[in-house]
Amino acid sequence: MSDTPGFSPAEHANTSTVLVLGSASPARAKTLRAAGIEPLIRVSNADEDAVLAQFENATSAHQAAQKVMALAKVKAASVAQALTATEIADFSRQQGMPAPASAIVVGCDSMLEVNGALVGKPHSPEVAVSRIRELSGNDVVLHTGHAITLLRVEYDSATSPGGSNNGPTGLTILDTRYDSCATTVHFTDLDEDEIRAYVATGEPLEVAGAFTIDSLGGAFIAGVTGDPHSVVGISLPLLRQITKELGVFWPGLWNK
Repeated sequence: MSDTPGFSPAEHANTSTVLVLGSASPARAKTLRAAGIEPLIRVSNADEDAVLAQFENATSAHQAAQKVMALAKVKAASVAQALTATEIADFSRQQGMPAPASAIVVGCDSMLEVNGALVGKPHSPEVAVSRIRELSGNDVVLHTGHAITLLRVEYDSATSPGGSNNGPTGLTILDTRYDSCATTVHFTDLDEDEIRAYVATGEPLEVAGAFTIDSLGGAFIAGVTGDPHSVVGISLPLLRQITKELGVFWPGLWNK
């Protein structure tokens, strides 16, 4: 395993790294599980409106990458600050993992660029219907920000991870890295009855851009240009790249 900031290779030999997903998104969790990673899920309490208020025009596609990264960073930070070492240790034990030496907190946020504007979750059927009409037959860009915070699990100086029955004593934030990706989504033409039937399922109401690719909405997407994982809100290749920059060995996160 490659070096993690603040660790020596020997410390990694019989320890683990826990991935904490700072999101309530079932699609993100499902994507990680399919990739061999069972995440510890902790939902962020970040004030997204306050983050976007820092930009001159929150709804403009201008600075789209910066906006989704800013949202991802504040989500990861809020979860990292609320985590406890006991939670990390208990989760690793439940998963049958070695004692944790570290954890990474993953924060993500997605916004859809449609005709020069950024849109998020529609929340209401009326907004969803209007938005999907815009998507029909159109090519749109989904921007997804990723932020990963690396934490070290602290133990009593006289012990080491897995070296005794004593539990961890705390967490130390070591580093945060972030990046974004953009994927173009090519929509088929939807007729009015299809739009209203889709919205009536409730599926598009609480997802970024009012569509999914991994469920009912998949039939309305002709294809994507870019990473298809990012269309569900988390890019596995980008996540691996950032974790590697932090010194975390991607296969070492496999715990399923």
